[in-house]
Amino acid sequence: MTIPGDEIGYDSRVEGGVVTSRLDAAINWVRGHSIWPMPMGLACCGIELMAVGASRFDIGRFGSEVMRFSPRQSDCMIVAGTVTYKMAPAVRRIYDQMAEPKWVIAMGACASTGGMYRSYATMQGVDRILPVDVYVSGCPPRPEALLDAFIQLQRKIAAEPSAKNLVPA
Repeated sequence: MTIPGDEIGYDSRVEGGVVTSRLDAAINWVRGHSIWPMPMGLACCGIELMAVGASRFDIGRFGSEVMRFSPRQSDCMIVAGTVTYKMAPAVRRIYDQMAEPKWVIAMGACASTGGMYRSYATMQGVDRILPVDVYVSGCPPRPEALLDAFIQLQRKIAAEPSAKNLVPA
């Protein structure tokens, strides 16, 4: 059943006890509501990232309460903090080890643009090495801003054509 105003909703119809829907809508609903984050807490934004997992903000509402510290078990990398050129190859290697489909959230001013650091050692945005899906502004950003980023990511996932990317077994 479609809820008015819910753009990312599970578009289905109930007919005689049978639920019908588009395959894309069902797959994307499952993917969007079970995002397993890979935290890359590189600086002070990592503290705000940890706060999102606490009971006050409860990231579990999005099915993301279990932070996966293994790239093979996660599908969303949250880059929280300053990325230096020395750390960049390790961040990219971890991203490459993640299975498809995968998404990236750049959390904070430093991850998005380099922040206040204009030096030879600081990368001016993680989007130079990773395809960023959602940017979270702030220095440091509030936990509510990261939750809003998850909602934006869910909307982006809902619009993806996922059924055509499935491989027959």
